[in-house]
Amino acid sequence: MSTAMRVRQYMNLYLSIVMILNSSSPSLLLNYSSASSTSSSCRLREHFSLNGMYQKGDVILGGLFEVHYFTVFPELSFTSEPQQLYCEGFTSCGFQQAQTMAFAVDEINRNPDLLPNIKLGYQLYDNCLKLGVALRAAMSLASGTEEEFLLYETCSGSPPVLGIVGDPGSTHSIAISSVLGLFRVPMVSHYSTCSCLSNRGKYPSFFRTIPSDAFQVRAMIQILRRLGWTWVGLVFSDDDYGVHAARSFHSSLAESGGCVAYSQVLPKDNRPTELQRIVGEIKSSSARVVVVFSNEAYLLPLVDEVVVQNVKGLQWIASEAWSTSSVFHTPRLMPYLGGTLGIAIRRGEIPGLRDFLLSIRPDDQPDNNHGNNMVKQFWEAVFGCRLEPPAGWVEAGGDVCTGQEDLRDVETNCGDLSELRPEYNVYKAVYALAHALHDLLQCVPGRGPFSGNRCASLQRLEHWQLVHYLERVNFTTGFGDRVSFDDNGDALAIYDILNWVWLQDGSIEVETVGVIDESAPTGQELTLDEDRIFWNFESKKPPRSVCSESCPPGTRVARKKGEPVCCFNCISCAEGEVSNTTDSAECSRCPEDFWSSPERDFCIPKGVEFLSYQESLGLSLMTASLLGALICAVVLGIFTRYRNTPVVKANNSELSFLLLLSLKLCFLCSLLFIGRPRLWTCQLRHAAFGISFVLCVSCILVKTMVVLAVFRTSKPGGNASLKWFGAGQQRGTVLVLTSFQAAICTAWLVSASPTPHKNMRYHNDKIVYECVVGSVAGFGALLGYIGLLAFLSFLLAFLARNLPDNFNEAKFITFSMLIFCAVWISFVPAYISSPGMYADAVEIFAILASSFGLLVALFGPKCYIILLRPERNTKKALMGRATTKT
Repeated sequence: MSTAMRVRQYMNLYLSIVMILNSSSPSLLLNYSSASSTSSSCRLREHFSLNGMYQKGDVILGGLFEVHYFTVFPELSFTSEPQQLYCEGFTSCGFQQAQTMAFAVDEINRNPDLLPNIKLGYQLYDNCLKLGVALRAAMSLASGTEEEFLLYETCSGSPPVLGIVGDPGSTHSIAISSVLGLFRVPMVSHYSTCSCLSNRGKYPSFFRTIPSDAFQVRAMIQILRRLGWTWVGLVFSDDDYGVHAARSFHSSLAESGGCVAYSQVLPKDNRPTELQRIVGEIKSSSARVVVVFSNEAYLLPLVDEVVVQNVKGLQWIASEAWSTSSVFHTPRLMPYLGGTLGIAIRRGEIPGLRDFLLSIRPDDQPDNNHGNNMVKQFWEAVFGCRLEPPAGWVEAGGDVCTGQEDLRDVETNCGDLSELRPEYNVYKAVYALAHALHDLLQCVPGRGPFSGNRCASLQRLEHWQLVHYLERVNFTTGFGDRVSFDDNGDALAIYDILNWVWLQDGSIEVETVGVIDESAPTGQELTLDEDRIFWNFESKKPPRSVCSESCPPGTRVARKKGEPVCCFNCISCAEGEVSNTTDSAECSRCPEDFWSSPERDFCIPKGVEFLSYQESLGLSLMTASLLGALICAVVLGIFTRYRNTPVVKANNSELSFLLLLSLKLCFLCSLLFIGRPRLWTCQLRHAAFGISFVLCVSCILVKTMVVLAVFRTSKPGGNASLKWFGAGQQRGTVLVLTSFQAAICTAWLVSASPTPHKNMRYHNDKIVYECVVGSVAGFGALLGYIGLLAFLSFLLAFLARNLPDNFNEAKFITFSMLIFCAVWISFVPAYISSPGMYADAVEIFAILASSFGLLVALFGPKCYIILLRPERNTKKALMGRATTKT
């Protein structure tokens, strides 16, 4: 069964919808000869009274346009059949769009390359800006207007209309597509923008040559972001267009970081109290930008109230439904609406359309075709006359039209075709249907897209077959725009950005100041010439529209409880945190090697602290260390030069030389504690320090033991003890004692080696480079072993302090060990309590102090005798002193 037959069988169901929407009884009734399977015909009992235009053709295209603003319904007495409704308030814009479709059909028929041997016709209806009328017209197009249909098991021939161009209203398109989509009747709207129509599941055969509101909303968001407006008011109409656009705008603005200061719905009944409340809300809000999704019919009463309350200083953002409306371009409204930025559908050029419109004649329309009266209404509206005057018209002074009037002699919109926007979409919609039919007819049998590789034919054409080709249509208009549809039936989104320029002479111009092209590369969709924009403010600059000013770098956003996210306070970042972007919700912590700048706006490298050669403290300690090593070298040279003198011989020259060498190593090992810590210096510094000091203290311990052994040999029977302290035993003892310390260091380095470490506990803004000991037990064993040897040396020297003067080395050893122990006992608490590089300085100071103490106490008196009192550097002098003391 054909689509038209199925539509007629469902008409009774949809007539009930029409009755509810129009509050009137139906005027299209179907009479079935029988409800059984044997029924043979379906007859129309009456036609809808519709304004229309008609042209015959092999294939008919339908169209729905807004030619009248108002619909007058008859009174319902419920005692007689109601009269037909009729429309009033002729609008030349809607008529011009309908004529554009007629022009496109005529142009296609004259094109030998598109649909050759096929003549297109059209059937256009006026929806009178009323859903019920639009639905009636759509049903008439889909079912046909023939008086009777014969019912066969199989039907052949083309459907009454191939497809429908329109409806311009989103609400109308939703209702019509919900019905005709069941039969896959293709609709190509030129002005329905509701994003809900992109639902392919609900509207499988709906297409449009105007972008959906989803694209329009994204375009507006890009403009708001470009101009820095994050705090905006929203006003929208209470219909599908306004509600869906507002919902999409809310979510998209929130995703981009903006906020809606208020959201107001325009009342359908234009209640003054409601309009006053809305304007009061706009006036009291801090938002300076107002975004409006509405048509001029709903918006005009609100603008009148804006004038009454004298609300100036607002930046209006117009949706495509009213951005090109000239009804607002009056000197009364421009002080309030001047500078409006609007989104407008793509402007195009249609060569030849102006001459076509100016050549319209009422007598050129075919007669005896129901609903072919649209041109007559246009003619009467333009010239203020009647082609078929009613009774009493002439007597009342009315003019009678001759039909020969010249449109060039009157001022109409037909002559101004500089802003072809809806008309250009109508033009593209007609060509899209024509190209789809052309592609369908070019199918090669056996290579078709349908089951069994079949092709569609004009003799048995189904609507769903044309939908298949319409989804794949792809062509370029003469103006250079590519026409194709995505998976949702939406056209490629491209908008013009308009600016209402209020000139000094009071006139108004609508300037194109930018373009938004969704097909452009990412980030390049918006092209806006800000220098050309007229700003209706004293500053002649764009207004600021933010709830809270952007937080400066170094602060973070603190949300205000119960208020939109765009309203906030700014709180400084904490130490070590930065925020180098505006409106940052959080402060980010700097990496561990960095610290926040004083302004908390960027991270700067932390200062590095270690005992450096360039610092005065490090330089002083290095100088003292090198001086100590130099003194050791000088003393060693003196002892070498005077090695055969009694003073040197009497003090065990071999151990003295070894002791001087170990002291020199002690002085030099302190240099390992200066400079940036590295792994090898950390590992070597304590090992060198421990071994050097053990070598030094071991020499002192052996010297002390030798002193006691020599003293015992001076007594009867004491020669036996001296044999245990020969030169070999002395060297062996020093080697064994030092080797034990080397073993401790080796075990420490192997088990838990000291490593360099960045210590940040002492200072937040500074990194302290230090060597961690790795194993406290290892470090304690190293120091403890040195302390043990030092204590034994001190103890033995203390016991030998009262020996005769010729053995007075014990006194110097006692004094030196006293200094040594005092230094290192005080070192431990000082080292633990000293932070960072000062711990290294304390350790170096302990090394130097103890080393200088040993050097001065042990070798100072001897050098004094050798260099300054050579008369005492004799054996006799040494022995004489011993004799006198004895």
